[in-house]
Amino acid sequence: MHERKNAPLRSDAQRNRARILEVALTELTRAADTPLSAIAKKAGVGQGTFYRNFPSREALVLEVYRYEVEQVADTAAQLLQTRPPDQALWEWMTRLARFSMTKAGLAQAIGKATAHGSFAALGHGPLTSAIALLLDANDAAGTIRPGLTPDDFLLAIAGLWHIDPDSDWQARVDQLLDIVMDGLRAGAPGR
Repeated sequence: MHERKNAPLRSDAQRNRARILEVALTELTRAADTPLSAIAKKAGVGQGTFYRNFPSREALVLEVYRYEVEQVADTAAQLLQTRPPDQALWEWMTRLARFSMTKAGLAQAIGKATAHGSFAALGHGPLTSAIALLLDANDAAGTIRPGLTPDDFLLAIAGLWHIDPDSDWQARVDQLLDIVMDGLRAGAPGR
């Protein structure tokens, strides 16, 4: 009897998958070319279990990336529950920047794994939803110029992806985010 393709994973299979992703995140962030066998060994799973979950390096890298992007995206709603919209937007941008700067090895691994394709759409859904949520809250509060779209926002912060993560990036990120926030606030009805 064959398992259904989309059947829920057994609890032990879920634990194995989660352990592989956790180890892969650490190891790929440290070194983009970490051998898959080393990741499997550190995760405490056999090669068969590893490849059943992730049949290729690209599958593993893209799943790690998807998971990390979703974690960053999910913080938008949490921040809006406890902070004013403009402060939530600022803190979320800071988290996005920190993710971008501290996951340099992961970014390299993604680049290598997707050399023949594009991974842009992978994080676009969760990030776009988070950005729309933050922009809508700020628009309603009158703290940013009206009518901004998630695409406008992504273009405004595009400079983040050009900051060298091996440099003293924190000051440059803070300055860039100050400029972005000033631009978002210009023309806001509440100013």
